[in-house]
Amino acid sequence: MAIAESVPPLDVEEVALADAAGRVLRQPVCAERDQPPFDRVMMDGIAVEFATLDSGQRRFRIAATQHAGDREQSLSDPAGCIEVMTGAVLPRGSDCVIPVERLLVNAGFAEVEEGYETQQFRFIHKQGSDFREGVEVLPPGNAITPMDIAVIASCGLGRVRVSRLPVVRVISTGNELVAAGRPIETHQIRLSNGPALVAMLARQGFTDCAHDHLLDNEQLLADRIEAHLSAADVLILSGGVSMGKADFVPQVLADLGVTKVFHKISQRPGKPMWFGLGPRQQAVFALPGNPVSSLVCCRQYVLPALHRASGRHARAAEVAVLDETVIFEPALTNFLPVRVHTDTSGILRASPVSTNTSGDFAALSGTDGYVELAREISKFNAGCQVPLHRWDTP
Repeated sequence: MAIAESVPPLDVEEVALADAAGRVLRQPVCAERDQPPFDRVMMDGIAVEFATLDSGQRRFRIAATQHAGDREQSLSDPAGCIEVMTGAVLPRGSDCVIPVERLLVNAGFAEVEEGYETQQFRFIHKQGSDFREGVEVLPPGNAITPMDIAVIASCGLGRVRVSRLPVVRVISTGNELVAAGRPIETHQIRLSNGPALVAMLARQGFTDCAHDHLLDNEQLLADRIEAHLSAADVLILSGGVSMGKADFVPQVLADLGVTKVFHKISQRPGKPMWFGLGPRQQAVFALPGNPVSSLVCCRQYVLPALHRASGRHARAAEVAVLDETVIFEPALTNFLPVRVHTDTSGILRASPVSTNTSGDFAALSGTDGYVELAREISKFNAGCQVPLHRWDTP
């Protein structure tokens, strides 16, 4: 709640429809006209008057052809028919479409297959049956999907109002880190948190994101963090926030005018997490350097904060049933990685995945998320319901 109340909302901007997918919609989208805007033919075939067909007539003279995009024609002779194409306006005077597969067409006549039965308004998409002119078809507050793009286009909007993408900068700290592809010594480790955090952000639509690696040097940290603060709406640091001699981040942030909102959370993993606000109300998240801690904190706190700032509606809480009994020492909320599946009864089940300390990021591969185990309880029996947080659905 402290984070949610601190992070300011992002501005609104207008973008072309072609650039709107994945962005958070910040306006209601209302129907330009009825959808469909006319009685629409759903199959290639012929349009007839149902009463004539129902009276027993099976052979119809083809009076005209109605293509998709043509102006509406009229069936003036109830004993005749009009050849129609999928997507065409239903000819006036007709109220039934017989598919071409059920017809024998010869010498200007269409004969209905023996034994074929149909009904009035068959294969006709009635005008306004999807929605009526002026109704709100998309509310603000959701990420725009490809399906939403179709809806927005159908409402005649070439441009749409969305949340501005936040400028995010991710900083990895540590002398021991070496990027993939570069020579590495036996005493060093690969830099993995930064790329993983950038990927997690991008998967949620936060694509204006860049990564920087800084050594544990106070002056270097101060200079580079100051530069990133001047450019970014959101700063995410990984490492340097615990109690070690080289954990300079909290003091550097304070010297740069970043106000601490809190430092440390009673949870496992991720207890050392730090959060504050910069001089221009930039959100600053300093995450622990251990990979599991860093990824869990990003999913649990950073992503929901960015979605809230974007005006995106919160998703419904999800629960799962534990597949096995889990025992923890109380006093800390535990976030336990899990794989989930739905059993034959339709119950969502979570199978715990053990990690070999909070540095065991390899164990997270193949997991679907993590369950939240309340700090007041030490034993969670198999079959109990617990909150589920999926990696991909903050």
